[in-house]
Amino acid sequence: MYRSGSDPFTIARGAMVDRLAAAGGFSRTVLDAMERVPRHLFVSEALRFRAYEDVSLPIGHGQTITKPTTVARMVQALDLRGGERVLEIGTGSGYQAAVLSELAGHVDTCERIGELYARARDTLLFDLGRTNVTLVHSGDFSSPGGPYDGIIVAAVAQDLPDGLFDVLVDGGSLVIPVAGNRGQSIRRYVKSNGRLFEDELGRARFVPLVSPMR
Repeated sequence: MYRSGSDPFTIARGAMVDRLAAAGGFSRTVLDAMERVPRHLFVSEALRFRAYEDVSLPIGHGQTITKPTTVARMVQALDLRGGERVLEIGTGSGYQAAVLSELAGHVDTCERIGELYARARDTLLFDLGRTNVTLVHSGDFSSPGGPYDGIIVAAVAQDLPDGLFDVLVDGGSLVIPVAGNRGQSIRRYVKSNGRLFEDELGRARFVPLVSPMR
């Protein structure tokens, strides 16, 4: 199992967090969570020297690990206080699930690509020993449980996934990249008394959401 005391990337990870802090807009809680997660374990050995740069990196199968600023922005938008149940659609490398697991009570995360699912499972459960993460190998991204206090979708959608709103608690938030005429933007939808309130969190670039979610 991973031991932080022997981590040669401690300085690089600290520098990444310092850049996030200087950019502003992130709570100390989110910054501390990102400082505790060894991002280099979620990329190939050949790319580990770039693990703490603010860039997306390939993880195979046409997928990428999202750059740190975008992960921080999306996680921050959930405003987690501890104890929440969170659903992530698109596990990918497993990095964002690891950050979420530092902040939430439990994380359910779904991945459609078998090799990515297996790799993320090994890193999260065996290398890091995350006991509050459940991984689901799902081709249709069907919800494994719920209801959820927060939902994050880690791929860009052409249409809003109406079914996910059904498993979102009142007062909960859905954070999702959405494609539009001006390109992709990250949006947050807050459910309150059966209504949805939307705000935009900025531009982003994600791989497409492949499986239908309606």
